[in-house]
Order: sequence, then C-alpha cells, then structure tokens
Amino acid sequence: MSRLSEERVATAKEIIGRFPRRKSALIPLLHLAQEQDGYVAQDAMVHIAELLDLAPAEVYGTASFYEMFKFHPVGKYCINICTNISCQLVGAWNLLHHAEERLGIKSGGTTQDGLFTIEDVECIAACTEAPALQVNYRYRYKVTPESFDALINDLESGKLTGEVPPHGTLASVRQTTTAAWSNRGVEEQAQVDAR
Repeated sequence: MSRLSEERVATAKEIIGRFPRRKSALIPLLHLAQEQDGYVAQDAMVHIAELLDLAPAEVYGTASFYEMFKFHPVGKYCINICTNISCQLVGAWNLLHHAEERLGIKSGGTTQDGLFTIEDVECIAACTEAPALQVNYRYRYKVTPESFDALINDLESGKLTGEVPPHGTLASVRQTTTAAWSNRGVEEQAQVDAR
C-alpha cells in the first residue's frame, strides 16, 4: 500500500541509531510499518530495505518468518484462537466454531465491517489457562462461548479501547533514547567486524 510516512521515517532513523548494525533495526521497523497500515505493505518493505541497505527479499524473508506480521489487511481486532493440543482437549474447536458463527466468517476471514479477523493458530503458550485466545496479542484465558460473546460485545462498544489497541499497534508508549545513546557502539562494532 504505502511507504513509511515522513513521521515514521524520522522515527525509523531514531530507531536505526540505537543499533551498531543497521540491519538490527529490521524487526522494529517492520512493527513501525505494520502500525502505520495495519499490515506490512510491499512498498513499506522496499522502503525499509532502502533505509537499512538490505535487499527487499531480506526484509520479506525476515517478516515472513514471524506470524505476527501480516501482508494483507486484517480487521481492527485480530483474534487468534489457539487450536493446539492443550486447548483442543478443553474445547478449542468448539470455541473456534462458535466464533465463526458469532461473527459470520470462517477462520482466516474478516468481517464485512473490517472490525474482526479470526485465525486459528498453533500454541500461544497459555496451555495451563486453556482454551486461550489473543486479541491483537493481548491474552484471554479459559474462554467459553459466553465469555467470547462478552468480549466481542466489549470490543464493538469500545469498552476495551484502552486495553486492546487496533491491530498493528505494538505498544501505547514508544521507547525513545537520548542523543547520548544514538549511534553508540558503531565504532566498536566496526572494529569487531574488521577482525
């Protein structure tokens, strides 16, 4: 869809300055792109490659390794329902089918209004609290069809806006560094690389 905006390019340059090797900023810049558009657009990957002096294929290769990066538009709320063994044993498939019926979409789909995307996913490391799901990577445990419906109602009404930001938003506060830390270690890393 789009390259990084001017504001995000400024943020990207600040992030790049935190690392002795530019390539080390790749994952934070992918998050920055996803925050902008709700997914990592192809033009954004090319732009990131330019900023980091990488081939676009390196950017895509890294991004495609991680489930958290999406390459197409998804709903404002991306609901990942765990269907791995621990969750399966206590009703994950029933929960997934209930979610599909409640929202009128199948796993992998997005509601017509663009509010919800459902995905069935492998283990989300919440086995002792199964069945579990995540909404934009914020956990919900021991989910029942009734608590799922309540969650959807709360998301639709905006009740959880402060707790669950739109998909693509990694955190509500962005880490910053002072100028004293910008480009620290670049010379030392160059010496190590020269050996």
